[in-house]
Amino acid sequence: MSTTNTTPTAGPHRTAGSGALTAAAGLLTGTVALYLTLVALGNVADFGTNQQFVRHVLAMDTTFRDVDLMGRAVTSTGLQDAAYVAIIVWEWAAALVLLAGTWLWARRDHGRARQVSTYGLLMVMLLFGAGFVAIGGEWFAMWQSKTWNGLDAATRAFLISGVVLVIVQLPLRDAGAAKGR
Repeated sequence: MSTTNTTPTAGPHRTAGSGALTAAAGLLTGTVALYLTLVALGNVADFGTNQQFVRHVLAMDTTFRDVDLMGRAVTSTGLQDAAYVAIIVWEWAAALVLLAGTWLWARRDHGRARQVSTYGLLMVMLLFGAGFVAIGGEWFAMWQSKTWNGLDAATRAFLISGVVLVIVQLPLRDAGAAKGR
């Protein structure tokens, strides 16, 4: 004997949810998308400024110059510039993914919006957490530099993205459950 579920559902890609929560998820995803788009655009428009930042961090030339750490320094400008271009490409890719997530939130395609937004937010967190805080901050001792230390900005971007990720992952209430059905 089989039973048929007569409760209307929104389907796998159009999950009904709390209006305020989905609005928050969409607007905050859009905010991170805007931020990352402006960062990537700034890195292209003013290529040389942050190119110097990456070069100095990788060269470790403004750190304490501890003999035990200086073997980590990357002094090849070709490798430094390749790393900088890779950062910019990653920023653009993450921005585009987050813009797609924002679009899906606006279309009320909550299941896909959550999935795409999660990927984009994780891309941001990997860039700023693994890339800048862990690799730049610790491996290349960026924390030691008074001039070329981007840890505060990286931590801020990492934490904001993490908060938005938590909001995106909050369970959406079914519209029927919200009305007491």
